[in-house]
Amino acid sequence: MGEQSADGARSEREARAFMKALLAEGHALELMIERGMFDKGPRRIGAEQEMFLVDKDMMPAPVAVEVLSEVEDSRIVSELARFNLEANVHPRLLRGDALSSMEAEIAALVTVADGYAHRHEAQVLLTGILPTLRRADLGLDNMTPSPRYRALNDTLRAMRGGDFQILIKGIDELNVHHDNVMLEACNTSFQVHFQVSPHEFAKLYNVAQLVTGPVLAAAVNSPLLFGARLWNETRVALFSSSIDDRSSNRHRSIRPRVTFGDAWVQESVLEIFREQIARFRVILSTPDIEDPMEALSRGEAPDLGALRLHNGTVYRWNRACYGKTDGVAHLRIENRVLPAGPTIVDEVANAAFFFGLMSGVLEEIGNPRDRIDFDDAKGNFYAAARLGLKAQFTWIGGKTSTAQELIRNELIPIAREGLTSHGLDPSDIDLYLGVLSERVGHGVTGAQWMLNSLKQMGSDSIPIERSRALARAIHARQWDGAPIHTWTPAEAKEARDWRHGYQRVGQFMTTDLFTVQPDDLLDLAANVMDWKHIRHVPVEDSAGKLVGVLSNRTLIRVLAQRVAGGNTSVAVKDVMKSNPVHVRSETTTLDAITVMRTHRVGCLPVVNDDGVLVGIVTEHDLLDIAARLFEEQLK
Repeated sequence: MGEQSADGARSEREARAFMKALLAEGHALELMIERGMFDKGPRRIGAEQEMFLVDKDMMPAPVAVEVLSEVEDSRIVSELARFNLEANVHPRLLRGDALSSMEAEIAALVTVADGYAHRHEAQVLLTGILPTLRRADLGLDNMTPSPRYRALNDTLRAMRGGDFQILIKGIDELNVHHDNVMLEACNTSFQVHFQVSPHEFAKLYNVAQLVTGPVLAAAVNSPLLFGARLWNETRVALFSSSIDDRSSNRHRSIRPRVTFGDAWVQESVLEIFREQIARFRVILSTPDIEDPMEALSRGEAPDLGALRLHNGTVYRWNRACYGKTDGVAHLRIENRVLPAGPTIVDEVANAAFFFGLMSGVLEEIGNPRDRIDFDDAKGNFYAAARLGLKAQFTWIGGKTSTAQELIRNELIPIAREGLTSHGLDPSDIDLYLGVLSERVGHGVTGAQWMLNSLKQMGSDSIPIERSRALARAIHARQWDGAPIHTWTPAEAKEARDWRHGYQRVGQFMTTDLFTVQPDDLLDLAANVMDWKHIRHVPVEDSAGKLVGVLSNRTLIRVLAQRVAGGNTSVAVKDVMKSNPVHVRSETTTLDAITVMRTHRVGCLPVVNDDGVLVGIVTEHDLLDIAARLFEEQLK
């Protein structure tokens, strides 16, 4: 989420002071570039490992605050949600055993975090989006208690003028509104850093933009959100919407805060920082800002705290970063697109591919600005996010091919040359590019493995069971360490104790509903019940709020009366049961059974806090549960 220090409340005077500091630091950065005040040493790389915390049932475990109160390793820090952690890997020189040592450090950090999580009946899981996440997990009660995160939420909501809307179309469609920024917490990534010097920044940033599409196509690992099958890397679409500060009432085009960019960088990193200052409003600030000119007058590199804080609230998929190491300033490109998981070796293979291409593409292709239209690179990126290895790419010279063909035939050899030219250990190059090559050759990314597993599981189990089976299978195979292309598909039985999928009605309620409205003809309801073989039809108003229920018993009685009386036109509102008994998704199954028995009803509509219909539980659903329980206990 970027820089961590920020104040929540800002007066108008503080906001002006922060903007003044931003402008001063932009000027200071320009002077530093002119004076050559940046690290000119060997190239360094780094990484950030985000992770989920889950409980024994593979559901989100909001215990990060408790875990961090005990962890003594400063590399492990908080993230937006109480069920997320982040581990920061030490920067290292891009040579020798850099890749294998990075894998070892990540594994050690994940093991430490997992060990402390076990003290709180939780464990670490690496995946781009946790299959078992529910919207109920994304309340502000699960936000990490930090003024920065609260300020981010409040400011973005105020700028939007209302809720965040998510509309993503894949195999399924997801269209939801959410009242806070916690949708961003659905995403966990494996971010990699590549240090560059100011004079080479423009061309290497352009290389990063060019290769991000192919690298992502090979790395996709997030095809599911709230049970819906969406993009191969749904994080890209979700993050774009969950941090969107644009009001729907605007009458002109406004650039999104999450962006791939709109053009090649021409000359300097200053183009990016100036664009961000000019185009995006400040949403976080801090009064504790040094005067950069004072540091420059002493011959020292300033902190540029305002610039870094603002930069942390503009979410480029390839982000330009300024930092200092032992007092020496440096620039780096942070690639934010790679998902967490499926295994650490897969992650490092993705990183090796990116680092190799960053080093090899200039030699092979030159500055992409001169070889390919920017829109083609941008189109490749979004095609990769949607379709993974099946994406159709436009490449140098207008050549078209699938991502799988381009990676296998052209890009892996370039990456190998790039890593070799930097003196990486040949055994490391063979290992990590070998893993990537096998994954691409087999066409089995993390996303494809999940989709294949769901298809194999079929519809014999309820969605939450399939989600838990996926998460448990990921966890088991992840700790075994074998890369994704060797994994067997998940099976429904891996959910283990199926009873955990039926604790609350929200876990097994039917959400694909057939409904009618009060003014509809009763004939419509009768035909719907006949066609779809259902015994209860909820009645909702135009806003989706529950107003009544029709049962087959009511329908039979009314139709009989209509035949006897000759009435040929009856509206649903004339015969429906108004203000029906209902429950919430968090209602326990035992409480739901009690309600149904007490009120002698055969169904329970499920509504949210606003009374909007979100699902239904029927006596038939409970009969299925009882049948499974009898089968298990009487065998």
